[in-house]
Amino acid sequence: MSKTRHRYDDEFKKNAVKLSYASSKTVKEIAGDLGISVSLLYRWRKKYTPEGEKTQFATMEEENRALKLENAELKIERDMLKKAAAYFAKNQK
Repeated sequence: MSKTRHRYDDEFKKNAVKLSYASSKTVKEIAGDLGISVSLLYRWRKKYTPEGEKTQFATMEEENRALKLENAELKIERDMLKKAAAYFAKNQK
């Protein structure tokens, strides 16, 4: 039996984090009420402040993801240029 993966929009995440900070309930109780796992709510708390703003951790995470993508693209370009240089060097003889 496989579980389907739920995708939550940013507004839901922000509201869940606000609720977890503002409520007198425990994080476990709030997660249960919302139908999400405790670890997921803690991850969202790392990502958003009690006011719903993105934290420095979230900003750095997004920047890291973009840099990894750019790095992968540059590696592909480099490999293509190596092959082209080898091809032209072989044909020049």
